[in-house]
Amino acid sequence: MPTEPNYSKRPIGVFDSGIGGLSILKALRAELPREDFVYMADSGHAPYGERDEAHVIARSSAITTHLLAQYDIQALVVACNTATAAAISTLRQAHPLLPIIGLEPALKPALALSKTRRIGVMATRSTLGSAKFGTLVASLAGQAEFMCQPCDGLADAIERQDTTKTIALCAYYTGAIGRFGINEGEIDTLVLGCTHYPFASDTLRQLLGSSVQLIDTGEAVARQTRRLLPSPSSADTPGACRLLSTGDPSTLRHAAHHWLGLDEQVISVSI
Repeated sequence: MPTEPNYSKRPIGVFDSGIGGLSILKALRAELPREDFVYMADSGHAPYGERDEAHVIARSSAITTHLLAQYDIQALVVACNTATAAAISTLRQAHPLLPIIGLEPALKPALALSKTRRIGVMATRSTLGSAKFGTLVASLAGQAEFMCQPCDGLADAIERQDTTKTIALCAYYTGAIGRFGINEGEIDTLVLGCTHYPFASDTLRQLLGSSVQLIDTGEAVARQTRRLLPSPSSADTPGACRLLSTGDPSTLRHAAHHWLGLDEQVISVSI
């Protein structure tokens, strides 16, 4: 078990294929500021969204086993839409006593906000093709029209912090979805169906204008985690956060500092 002195509580485990889950970690730390967290970026096996389901299940299972064995996590947040869609049922069956919180594209919150009833969805090809996503869309049939756009390469561009490519892909994919605006027949709400995409929200805002609503899942996931947490911390001090990566540790460290203000060393992991 790790014994760094600033770690005094059982942490909440969080993982994603890379740095995108930092958007979820940010919301979790805001909602649960006294909890400890351990974040795993599986960058050495990314991107999940363009891999087959068996790959995603295998990686998700290996990471969960590692976080339980090495860090005694009290709950797990699957901070990845693709991994949630492919693997969360398997994880819950394998670890029935562990609270496991997953993600899904925020279609229901978007539906509650949309006036034109035309909603864009940007997500990975794997998420959009999953049975879980299909069931979600079917449950909302007749309530709105969802324009779903697979965004190949976008998560990877954000992961690599390639600004030029990120801007180009955002422009291409929003153009492919359709016409945005607040008038009848226009798309007035855009669901960011991948945890990487909120980190491109400034670019999307410039492309779409201030009237189009951008929806992600971070706050809802954080609230659900609070509800399911078995042993909430009673500490008076802020929680600590450990960062792990199966890929280049400098990528995660730079992103965590840039987007979350964390100045933590990243532990390289081989699993």
